[in-house]
Amino acid sequence: MGKINGFTHFFFNTFNILDIPINKIMRKLLLLLISVILVSCQTSNSEIDVKVKNLLSQMTLEEKIGQMNQYNGFYNATGPAPVEGDQKEKYDNVKKGLVGSMLNVTGVDEVRAFQKLAVEESRLGIPIIFGFDVIHGYKTIFPIPLAESASWDLDIIEKSAKMSAKEASAAGLNWTFAPMVDITRDARWGRVMEGAGEDPYLGSLIAAARVKGFQGTDLSSYQTIASTAKHFAAYGFAESGRDYNTVDIGINTLHNIVLPPFKAAVDAGVKTFMNSFNDLNGIPATADKYLQREILKGDWGFDGFIVSDWGSLREMIDHGFAKDRKHAGELALNGGSDMDMESYIYLEYIKELLDEGKVKMTQIDDAVGRILKVKYELGLFDDPYKYLDNEREINVTGSKEILDATLEVAKHSIVLLKNEGDILPLKKNGQKIALIGPLADDKNSPLGNWRIAAENNSAVSVLEAMREYKGNRLTHAMGVKLVNKIPDGFHEEVSINETDKTGILNAQRVARDADVVVMVLGEYGFQSGEGRSRTNLDLPGFQQELLEQVYKVNKNIVLVLMNGRPLVLNWHNNNLPAIVEAWHLGSSSGTAIAEVLYGDFNPSGKLPMSFPRSVGQMPLYYNYKSTGRPGADGEDAGSVFWSHYQDELNSPLYPFGYGLSYTDFTISDISLSSNELSTNESITATVSVSNIGDVKGREIVQLYIQDKYASSTRPVRELKGFELVDLEPGETKTVEFTINEKLLEFYNGSNQWTAEPGEFNVFIGNSSKTKNSTNFYFR
Repeated sequence: MGKINGFTHFFFNTFNILDIPINKIMRKLLLLLISVILVSCQTSNSEIDVKVKNLLSQMTLEEKIGQMNQYNGFYNATGPAPVEGDQKEKYDNVKKGLVGSMLNVTGVDEVRAFQKLAVEESRLGIPIIFGFDVIHGYKTIFPIPLAESASWDLDIIEKSAKMSAKEASAAGLNWTFAPMVDITRDARWGRVMEGAGEDPYLGSLIAAARVKGFQGTDLSSYQTIASTAKHFAAYGFAESGRDYNTVDIGINTLHNIVLPPFKAAVDAGVKTFMNSFNDLNGIPATADKYLQREILKGDWGFDGFIVSDWGSLREMIDHGFAKDRKHAGELALNGGSDMDMESYIYLEYIKELLDEGKVKMTQIDDAVGRILKVKYELGLFDDPYKYLDNEREINVTGSKEILDATLEVAKHSIVLLKNEGDILPLKKNGQKIALIGPLADDKNSPLGNWRIAAENNSAVSVLEAMREYKGNRLTHAMGVKLVNKIPDGFHEEVSINETDKTGILNAQRVARDADVVVMVLGEYGFQSGEGRSRTNLDLPGFQQELLEQVYKVNKNIVLVLMNGRPLVLNWHNNNLPAIVEAWHLGSSSGTAIAEVLYGDFNPSGKLPMSFPRSVGQMPLYYNYKSTGRPGADGEDAGSVFWSHYQDELNSPLYPFGYGLSYTDFTISDISLSSNELSTNESITATVSVSNIGDVKGREIVQLYIQDKYASSTRPVRELKGFELVDLEPGETKTVEFTINEKLLEFYNGSNQWTAEPGEFNVFIGNSSKTKNSTNFYFR
């Protein structure tokens, strides 16, 4: 009834806004129409449930288990059929309907060949769902997700996912293993590049935006694909930042920090979940009943299905949790995992486990029913070949619409970290520019990691883009080279040179007479990502030495960073006049960077992760809790007995939410509509934001709240809202934030989501370090 009332309220408000008169008869007719629409939607959902139930009743146990099995692409499906060995067995299983899903099968012709086997050769003709890691684009690559998150722009993040889905679906795909919504506080962990950073509020909004982008408003459309919230859960809290490592956190951190983005994905309608490789508090996530059955499928009412991560069922043996493959299958199904990715354990052992009474038929039916439901919602039963159009694949792949979108998103993802003396933007005429660094003319690194379908060396390089600006004299030197390493079977490894310094002297020569030196340094594209944990967060190879040697002959340096994680930049901050965080920005990387460097686009990004002063600070995050001896960072506390380091400040070099612009903004003191908030009411926090500079710019105004005392300890501040404010020079706008009881809720000392009465501090500014504050009381 709440949905009907809400929809009706919106409907009639629209008529009032448009000043359309509504008489009693018209009102009754409109109410009838609204009821029909809502009943129709509900009926559509219930019709799918009926279809799933009917199909389940026709399926053999073997066919049901087959739906719980996922294969990686195992042969060229457009070629001759395999005649022996493992490939022949898998081929026959597809024909017998014993494969529910396949991954890494791409291209319309390949997908059609496999789908035809499943639909036209198997007894029931159940279509396969084809999955792929569409993480930040398919063939045309958008910025890595961490970079996109630096935009804080939910609309363009959703657009990125929408365009990625459009291109991937044109290649025959209907399911992506994204978004990764893991919150992480440790830049040593390579997969920080794949997520939204350290904050659960921002991470939740971005999770929802990406789900909506991939799935759209109509999942049955041939231009949308099912999405996956991963990795459930706490993968981003791997000890020491070492990938796949154990996770041991309390219930408070789990519910307040880790789970909110996953819940936001559920609320946004995400169709699948992927569990994580790690164990959580002693239980591998693949078999975690508390996470998967109690919270996800129980408390949250998730009606999609859960897929394991690659081989994670069999990895429970290595965890020391399962004694053998059969036991792993028992633990996984009982724990709530519905589909087995690349372990083949369900296919081998579920029937035997059922006969022994170690798993239940209701569990199998529930898992299969969830998988079938998503296939119905995708429209695969209505037309299993709906995604398979060769002409569309040609026209959509790499289209101007998608490429233009990559440039738009890339520009908004750049963060200006420092700009002393207004060295930026560069002048467009009459300057001698030296462009130096191993990444300056690299067309591969900007694509980042997790771009499996992209063509190597397909990005626009910084050198190419800067050459388009004809008014300056541009010279280029690599300084240190990129070198090939041994391939790892997934892609060819490349790294920054660690043995040859001979190019440094040439770089000095090129830099010596330049007006400005632009140095493009950082991580090679595959130095962050899965399995790419680091113990040092410096510039790899000889890049730091190159930088310091160039600095000796020309201090007028603009450092452009390409990287997939926060780095330690103390020397750079202390010595260089300008630093631009440009991440791995995808296909249009060089163009975006050049437009920012030359002032055609004013950077507006804000950091989604804190940048440390030292790797020894890891994990580092703004929403920490006060100790009993907090002290005052950087000040003489009069005693050594307070929470600090002897050799470094506690604070980050660049805090969460930080980022500069080519213009200057001021934010006024906070005005509260009331200093008291009551249950079921709200108050408003208001500031005025002014552009006091000479160019148009965007400020991201951020709201933080501190719960000063509660039944469990609370962070020193938490992000609770933000607004993107575009201002012309001299323009002022008013920004309002609504604060209500819902905004103050947290998972408390009694293990309940609630807002507790007390005193709260409010902060509004342009980063997590803002001191602009006031307070109110919640009664």
